[in-house]
Amino acid sequence: MEFKHINDIEKATKSGQREIFRLGIGLLFIVGVMLYAAMRGDGEGSLMLVIAAMIGGYMAMNIGANDVANNVGPAVGSKAMTLVGALIIAATFEMAGALVAGGDVVETIRSGIIDQDRVGNGDSFVWLMMAALLAGAIWLNIATAMGAPVSTTHSIVGAVLGAGIAAAGFDVANWGTMGTIAASWVISPILGGIAAAAFLYFIKRRITYQPDMVAAGRRMVPLLVAAMAWAFSTYLILKGLNKVWKTDFLTASLVGLVFAVVVYLIVGPLAANRRLTGETSKQSVNQLFTAPLIFSAALLSFAHGANDVANAVGPLAAISDVIAHGGAQVGQSATIPLWVMVVGAIGIAIGLGLYGPKVIRTIGSEITELDQMRAYCIAMAAAVTVIFASQLGLPVSSTHIAVGGVFGVGFLREYLKSNYARILDEIKAHHAEDDQAAIDAFMARFRVATIEEKGRMLADLKEQARQSLDPAHFSKLERKGLKKIYRQELVKRSQLLRIAAAWVITVPASAIMAAVIYFTIRGMMMH
Repeated sequence: MEFKHINDIEKATKSGQREIFRLGIGLLFIVGVMLYAAMRGDGEGSLMLVIAAMIGGYMAMNIGANDVANNVGPAVGSKAMTLVGALIIAATFEMAGALVAGGDVVETIRSGIIDQDRVGNGDSFVWLMMAALLAGAIWLNIATAMGAPVSTTHSIVGAVLGAGIAAAGFDVANWGTMGTIAASWVISPILGGIAAAAFLYFIKRRITYQPDMVAAGRRMVPLLVAAMAWAFSTYLILKGLNKVWKTDFLTASLVGLVFAVVVYLIVGPLAANRRLTGETSKQSVNQLFTAPLIFSAALLSFAHGANDVANAVGPLAAISDVIAHGGAQVGQSATIPLWVMVVGAIGIAIGLGLYGPKVIRTIGSEITELDQMRAYCIAMAAAVTVIFASQLGLPVSSTHIAVGGVFGVGFLREYLKSNYARILDEIKAHHAEDDQAAIDAFMARFRVATIEEKGRMLADLKEQARQSLDPAHFSKLERKGLKKIYRQELVKRSQLLRIAAAWVITVPASAIMAAVIYFTIRGMMMH
């Protein structure tokens, strides 16, 4: 056997060992949950509680593996933070959000998607919740293996719908609510993409298109960071702390404004005096966004832990509540025991550490190239869009918003590069074919001109062409070639199609799996 073949075998073995290690850690967590739940259970319902706790732990790990990537993926892709640092920060703040602000009560049926009164007795309800929890977790597991970021909420909603229909027929479903959820598939990524692209265009106009990019960056970055402080503090109050501090939008925004003013007063002098070491002006300006991106990743993780831990432990809390009441039907909400919340928090952290990097890389580097400025725009889009949509009552998915923001940034870059290529063609078309020196001189002036001056220069060129003051010096065939705008693809279309397909089939896939699992559980328990 040749030496290179031995090396190939060793590499394959190491990869297999890593997979076995991850699987082993995950199984240890599930076994730990099983033993802890067994010690808490008592009577004939203890077995169901143990099984439900194991499924809840599995669901929590899959939420950590898939959903948390939205919070840290852009920061990692832009190299504002390392993958290891992102995992540590996200895991810490996810757990903190779940335990500190996760709340004491959750809805047992997400968003009223089925009529709970039609489900029947407590046993049927427990089977429904277990089927929904397991189906949602399996679908998230499949999506994570594909590297596709999907909505955890949509996964559990589809699973509850499928299990509910299996338990009580199609009349149990609230199809109006399902229609609004389906609308969020389209609304969320479009809003996120538009918002992220708008922020990036503003930054380009105010910073990267200015003659002195570094000076413009030192002047504008404090304002941009203050805007981020306002958006994220408002977002955190409304979405992260809403379980422990109930307040309205106006109060939250005013508190956020106070934070923004304080941040501006702190960041302004720091940005003015910071020593920048980038090789180019753009790299230097990007350095000013690094610290804000780290804070944004932490705050998004905290808010996510406070909100989405309910996707993992809500059904488990409902099952625990039914068992605690001797099998009686549970109400529209259920109290979450502390141990259930701990299972969710730890499961999310473990899932993130073991399997999160794959989806983080998808969002951070496999859709389009990100730098700190672009990552800032995606983070801002995530916070601002959720705030805006929640005030209008629009159903949105934070996952779809974040991924839509990545695509929005990429497609804007494509448009701007295509537009710049067209400008170059126009400049060349209005100069003599052999007058390269004149073209170079015009381009030198064009690059250092302000936005307004560039507009005037291009308008003058078009006016000259209209009046035929500068006759075309290219042949007709050459002119025709110059009219073709070169389109540089900066967004991977294969990722766009793959992620869109995963989004579309999330609800039906989890619904079908949940229905099958419900019938299986029912068949086993009735024999």
